[in-house]
Amino acid sequence: MKKSVEEDVFIPLYPKSTVEDKSSLRSKFQERRFWSAVKLLSNVVLWDGIVQEDKVRDLGLSKLLNRYLLLNILNTPLGPDNIEKCNKVVAYLPERWFQDLKGGSTLPELLNFSQHLLQ
Repeated sequence: MKKSVEEDVFIPLYPKSTVEDKSSLRSKFQERRFWSAVKLLSNVVLWDGIVQEDKVRDLGLSKLLNRYLLLNILNTPLGPDNIEKCNKVVAYLPERWFQDLKGGSTLPELLNFSQHLLQ
């Protein structure tokens, strides 16, 4: 899993003006790469409870979400597309990771993502 996250994930970052046209080849390529990385996130978190939780959180959140997915989400204009991306990421996060948190707090690896959601 670590090798896949570190070597197989590639999401190009183009200027917003380039990807605003959803029919452009760059925009389509970036979207395909983003959703491929989201699928990898879903596969990584499936190992929660089998592989050590800290390893799964490191791969899924620190490396995949914060290094690749969040950059794309922040580069996506606010609106339905951004909401869809955020909803999909949240849907894959295991609920048990949040059970022992106090109200209003989140996992340290999710601070930047949480701040984006609050906006």
